[in-house]
Amino acid sequence: MTQKLDTLQAALQAALGAKLVALVRDRGEITVTVHASVYHDAARILRDDPSLKFEQLVDLCGLDYSDYKNEPQEGRRYCVVSHLLSVSLNWRVRLKVYAPDDELPAVDSVTDLWTSANWFEREAFDLFGILFEGHLDLRRILTDYGFIGHPMRKDFPTTGNVEMRYDPESRRVIYQPVTIEPREIVPRVVREDNYGGLH
Repeated sequence: MTQKLDTLQAALQAALGAKLVALVRDRGEITVTVHASVYHDAARILRDDPSLKFEQLVDLCGLDYSDYKNEPQEGRRYCVVSHLLSVSLNWRVRLKVYAPDDELPAVDSVTDLWTSANWFEREAFDLFGILFEGHLDLRRILTDYGFIGHPMRKDFPTTGNVEMRYDPESRRVIYQPVTIEPREIVPRVVREDNYGGLH
């Protein structure tokens, strides 16, 4: 496995060159990070370079690093992570790119390179508010059309902003402010001396 990772690492460094911001090798996997300005070009190289041949995009997701490991994160807040697979060469790589603007996070779309990115990018847009420039159908995919905010952001309230319910008088679904009162729930522990009949 080590020799295979050595070969992959050398191929990644040769193909991406100055586009690489970081290459991390950990637990038998390689993660490469690139700048948002060269993200699409780097993704194309990963797909088309004969020494890499990452034909498949297996997964793409958004991340919010505003509170990473319960500590404030330095640097950019929003990140897009793609997991790529080369079937022909039998190896994988993780590609990371940070959105350069925390107020309006945006990176290039890779749907023209891998069609499987379509719904993944829509999900990252819906849940994190990350825009994918060049995506032809960027709209919500999991939340309702009237949903306010992006629920996977770490500053999104756990109770939400609005709730919906069916109103029998108007005979339709209505939205209203959240009526849940915040409270702290402490679990009650029951201890028995002879639990399960054991002495």
